[in-house]
Amino acid sequence: MKNVIEISGLNKTYEKFALTDISFSIPEGCIVGFIGLNGQGKTTTIRSMLGLSQKDSGQISIFGMDLDEDSRQIKDRIGVVFDEGYLYDSLKIREMKSIISKAYSNWDDSSYYKYLNKFSLDENQKIATLSKGMKMKFALTLALSHHAELLIMDEPTSGLDPLVRKELMEILNDFMKVGGKGVFYSSHITSDLDKFADIIVFINKGQIVFVEDKDSLLDSYVRVKGDKALINEESKKYFLSLKESDYGFSGITERLDELNHLIPGIIVERINIEDIMLAYVEGGSLDA
Repeated sequence: MKNVIEISGLNKTYEKFALTDISFSIPEGCIVGFIGLNGQGKTTTIRSMLGLSQKDSGQISIFGMDLDEDSRQIKDRIGVVFDEGYLYDSLKIREMKSIISKAYSNWDDSSYYKYLNKFSLDENQKIATLSKGMKMKFALTLALSHHAELLIMDEPTSGLDPLVRKELMEILNDFMKVGGKGVFYSSHITSDLDKFADIIVFINKGQIVFVEDKDSLLDSYVRVKGDKALINEESKKYFLSLKESDYGFSGITERLDELNHLIPGIIVERINIEDIMLAYVEGGSLDA
């Protein structure tokens, strides 16, 4: 299976923040959830992937082509959806489309109008009058109208209601039905990724914490609860994060078998991606 994205040794330093040695590869045919709290490097990584932010060092390859050498060919095959900032509010939908369509060699008006009708968008409406959800749908329309092979999305569902987010998930599932496609989906809202992501990439403080198959990740970590009196310095080592109260303890671990031998009568619960992300952040394991 080919890798659609390969990043090696990516570094980018600002005055108060830095990406440090970002490295990961993503095979084609996957929906990737790129997670992390706000301000931890998701947008900077994506801007680097798109050539919108000049990297200090490292290599970025998309579709097997080097971004520095083949930027034009790569961008022609990518659809981009940002949370905000690149749609001109003063323009009408048809005027924005006229600008964007000229950037792609494979622009397809029939696909454009199909999505425009699907989302009940009026091409004579000013972008400034669109709701946040409708702006996202218009951005997605633009991204899907030139037969993109890879969608790169930065916080596309931020501030959207559950119904619009559900619609987006359905559109992405339809997009992925055609072989060879890929989605790189950045979000700090992880509940949607629990349902449809294939791979999870977690970034914190400008560094990659892990790149894991989502199902394997969710099978590896559990929440464990029990009597506080059973917690000691030895058993604490087996937790990614641990909280104690007068009523007992609650902790997240990937070492359940070992804890079962150390602590009798524990209660085990399944957890989600957000639980794992917060356990790394709150448990201090990122600084170990």
